[in-house]
Amino acid sequence: MVTSASASASAAARAAACRACAFSYSCLRLASRGAHTAVYRIEIPTLLPAPVSDRFSVLPQYIIPKQALTSFAGWVSSRKRGRVTTEIVRRFVLKYQVNMDEAVNADIASYLTFNDFFTRALKPGARPIASADLVSPVDGAISQFGPITGDQIVQAKGHNYSITAVVGGDPVLAAQYEHGSFATLYLSPKDYHRIHMPCDGLLKRMIYVPGDLFSVNPLTARGVPGLFARNERVVCVFESERGPFVLILVGATIVGSMATVWHGVVNPPRGKVVRSWDYPSDRPAIAIKKGEEMGRFLLGSTVVMLFPEGPLKFNPEWAPGRAIRLGEAMANYA
Repeated sequence: MVTSASASASAAARAAACRACAFSYSCLRLASRGAHTAVYRIEIPTLLPAPVSDRFSVLPQYIIPKQALTSFAGWVSSRKRGRVTTEIVRRFVLKYQVNMDEAVNADIASYLTFNDFFTRALKPGARPIASADLVSPVDGAISQFGPITGDQIVQAKGHNYSITAVVGGDPVLAAQYEHGSFATLYLSPKDYHRIHMPCDGLLKRMIYVPGDLFSVNPLTARGVPGLFARNERVVCVFESERGPFVLILVGATIVGSMATVWHGVVNPPRGKVVRSWDYPSDRPAIAIKKGEEMGRFLLGSTVVMLFPEGPLKFNPEWAPGRAIRLGEAMANYA
């Protein structure tokens, strides 16, 4: 149940909420703490302009029916179509040069649906887990990483977004990561699409934040302001020996759904309501070890990680655009 905020809420209060999100938009929050739900009305953010070529390149994404296209893709990917499914998988493997020798099941004809193939498991030992304090949770490419300036996270050159916005509008949660560190990792269609833990973690909270479904490829990251804070996402809050951290699964066009190992499929259903699940200490703990699976995407997307202020040193070999593999060293605490 969602309760309405008082109709007499002041313009100053709303403006403060907007400043917390670090966007130039009108933001109205209707929340019920008891029910752990919230509703947001958000207009298009106004940030620093992207290069003209990038803005023109992403214009079609503002026009196409992204929700309908994504729902259709999810429906097709989940259908058992026999030889048709096998042919789709075969062409995908050829186009993207997928290494099926790494998969537990290398027989493409045995996958009943495209989703079964896309979320295929890897053979044990296919991704050795480094001894670093934090390891890469995915196969993919580095989008951006580094320090958080105040509450501002770098999306691309000329584009920032706020911690408050990306975690779904919770200023208390966001404040824990001000002046901290972040890493944004992009998964292309060819990549392995299960997400694993960067370190041991105890689940404390999960938040589903509704939003857009823009593509999350590098071109779109340069051309769409506030991309990762406006797309649909699942925010997972963990506690570790070194303190709290956040792992965010960001949805995108054609990403039919996102799932976690403790909850199953989080979306669909899709809606306009922020949903939150708490996992307090008086309930059975959901503890996941470093390198173990925590969730998965159905088709390509992005993972954003947030860490609180502290002596975190990223792998000196890391750089934006660099390819990464699950389990490789990401960072150490000094």
